[in-house]
Amino acid sequence: MTTSDHGGLSGASLRDHIDERGVVKTFVLDTNIVLHNPDAIFVFKEHHVVIPFMVIEELDKMKRKEDDLGRAARTCIRHLDRLRAIGTLSEGVSWSGLLPLANTAHAVGPGGVTGTIRVDVNEYARPSAIAENSPDNHIIAVAWHLMKSGQRTIFVTKDLSARIKADSLGIKTEDFTNQKVDADRLHLGHFTIPVEGELIDELYHDRLLTLERLREAMKTAADADPDLFVPEAVLANEYVVLRNKDDENHTGLARRLSDTDHVIPVTGPRKPVSGLMARNVQQTMALDALMDDDIKFVTLLGGAGTGKTLLAIAAGMAKVFGEGRYDKLLVARPIMPMGRDIGYLPGDKDEKLTAWMQPIFDNLQYLLSTRGAQVQGADSHSVEQRIQKLMADGKLVLEPLTYIRGRSIPHQFMIVDEAQNLTPHEIKTIASRVGEGTKLVLTGDIGQIDNPYLDQSSNGLAYCIEKMKGVRLFGHVTLTKSERSELASLAANLL
Repeated sequence: MTTSDHGGLSGASLRDHIDERGVVKTFVLDTNIVLHNPDAIFVFKEHHVVIPFMVIEELDKMKRKEDDLGRAARTCIRHLDRLRAIGTLSEGVSWSGLLPLANTAHAVGPGGVTGTIRVDVNEYARPSAIAENSPDNHIIAVAWHLMKSGQRTIFVTKDLSARIKADSLGIKTEDFTNQKVDADRLHLGHFTIPVEGELIDELYHDRLLTLERLREAMKTAADADPDLFVPEAVLANEYVVLRNKDDENHTGLARRLSDTDHVIPVTGPRKPVSGLMARNVQQTMALDALMDDDIKFVTLLGGAGTGKTLLAIAAGMAKVFGEGRYDKLLVARPIMPMGRDIGYLPGDKDEKLTAWMQPIFDNLQYLLSTRGAQVQGADSHSVEQRIQKLMADGKLVLEPLTYIRGRSIPHQFMIVDEAQNLTPHEIKTIASRVGEGTKLVLTGDIGQIDNPYLDQSSNGLAYCIEKMKGVRLFGHVTLTKSERSELASLAANLL
């Protein structure tokens, strides 16, 4: 399958959709596919794409919403309107005759094989199993009719119930996997290898180590222990823990400096960062990436209590309030409740936002308390008053991601918490808002996803980590050890 240039979509993850004879197949798309990614219709370019009329009806109902679903519905409708200008959608518009639209590739498959895109306006008789008059059943009926007519039909949906119903009727059914990653093999941002003690001494004595020397040590370690995880290459800004094979207490920590040909030693900050000192080697890595102004994009992945949000805010406070490196500290979170929502909240925007931003306030209160940093110097103000003053002065900005679209954010230290609840498209929207001189930090835990349409493989944070790895401006650290409290650590491991 050819590759579309839009939004990082790749046809490679759609398995075996052209067989060895180059047979064109028919894909029936569910509404949730185009709501998840309105550009999905361009992924199946060399095949027949069928959009049931019921999908158009559902998009029409969604288009007036002011949220991301409404935006996706409007985008897909615009795509179809542009296709309608080329030909009659009810009869089918040939991909081969499609002029290159913005952000799309030529729609011709291997050997010139091509297909069409069309809207199916017919009302089909439904099997008794899906006789109930519901949108899902009308959409499945289209795929069932095409299958019965002898076409090689595949029903594509993200709805588990719809997949089960279609599969029960003998229809080949698949999820839309183009923006999924392997969560079990997600880039960690660091690895550990046993080495000779002399190599560690050389790292700290010369203040660098060539990649060639490190590769030799990696090959030796891999040959000595086939079960040891050793990556094929050291990526830009990836961390390496060097452990003396003869003395476990003799270790070193290095990072490949951007995309250069050497690694440098990492010692961590010599003094507390906003009152915080790293409690383990992964937190040392995280602080190193957060405090390095040359790394413009940092992702921190970790379970509850690993300190990802606290470290990000501490680094942001040090950079904004202490060093003055950035003009503002901007902290944003997606509005995504855990469990049942409590309904509408009273008050103005700031009062409504307080409930959603309470986890951020908790971290700020800790860092500004006597246990944390004295960023503002000794004064008689309470912690709450100091936070309010920072917000009144415009140095600290807390806001939801609802209003991020269309903005340009220059010279700010921007933290997006709970990023695992965002889609890949939303992550792209946020990253594309970043202006000159801004550092973007995403934190999250892919094991705690509250968005009902995302999982560990399809969420925007995991997708971003996998797509950005190896980029010289990007750094990532996966934190695994809980440091919140002994109880929190036990709960994270045992429950």
